[in-house]
Amino acid sequence: MSAVYAYNDLLLKTKKILRSFGYSEEEASLTARVLVEADARGVPSHGVGRLSPYRQFLDNGFIHPGRAPEITFETPVSLVVDGHNGVGGLIADFAVTRLIEKARRTGAAFCAVRNASHYGMAGLLTERIARAGMIGCSCCTTRCNAIPTNGRTRMFGTNPISVSIPEENGNMFLLDMATTTAAFGKIEVYARRGKILPEGWAVDSRGQSQRDPVKFLRAYKAEPGLGGLVFLGGTQEATGGHKGYGLGLLVELLSAGLSMGAWSLHSYEKGVGAKVAMFFSAVRLDIFGDPTALRAHIGEILREVRNGETAEGRGRVWIHGEKEREARERALHDGVVIDDISAARLEEFLAPAEGKQPN
Repeated sequence: MSAVYAYNDLLLKTKKILRSFGYSEEEASLTARVLVEADARGVPSHGVGRLSPYRQFLDNGFIHPGRAPEITFETPVSLVVDGHNGVGGLIADFAVTRLIEKARRTGAAFCAVRNASHYGMAGLLTERIARAGMIGCSCCTTRCNAIPTNGRTRMFGTNPISVSIPEENGNMFLLDMATTTAAFGKIEVYARRGKILPEGWAVDSRGQSQRDPVKFLRAYKAEPGLGGLVFLGGTQEATGGHKGYGLGLLVELLSAGLSMGAWSLHSYEKGVGAKVAMFFSAVRLDIFGDPTALRAHIGEILREVRNGETAEGRGRVWIHGEKEREARERALHDGVVIDDISAARLEEFLAPAEGKQPN
């Protein structure tokens, strides 16, 4: 079952809730947009269902609204930002705004961030960079919940990577993926919806496959440090698990390594902060030639991919970002679909935010 909200109505409700949590006007506006955009694009793992975890993060001292990000190191092509464990959406917005400004002047720019918190869909940030006519890259550490190849101790986050490359007519290639087989939020979505996990998403404390999301989440809390999510490619080198693990480690080194921040193993310290680390880059197309010609050439490559033969019963070949873009168009017209549990929790949070007694 599900509930449907008009986009702007859901945005307003989410913002009111975040304001009641103690977020400033700017923090609430930025964060509400990120959450609602995720649901509108068909990515509920990063949507308003995250309001409950955000409330818990605040209660545990992982997020500290009102703290302003600070540039601690800077060159013409780079900057390092300390978010002081404030609101992730605001910290990321601060970093990307200054990143784009630098890239416009120099052709390319890079930013590393330490002491941040959950910033939502990474693709929203790289999309913004692509809209500015640049190739965008974003990655970040997360709460420690993934195991390395041949291990059973949680050491890494889901460590998402997003890359955007603009093409013709305002379109773009927009990759946004966890380096684990699934984002942790998807496990929570499956638990809320009573669904069984696909094989290869998670393992228990013995390193054995776990397909029951409720049991996985219960054990995850009861057995700190053991069992967790599996990187792309699975648990074995024979199936390429070391490749996904390598991507996850790369994110740690770019984000935490270059920012002098905590890596996932040392993140989410109660009373101190989430200590999430991030990395962003922006590269202007025109440092490679005429941007109009480049966009056309990139567009032609993507058209050829789209027009390839499809496997029987598989529908069409998608370019990364297309499903989400089409889902957003439908949501703006027909409304944003939220699962019943997330909708009920939303309304529970909303009642006191509007000065009403909850049902």
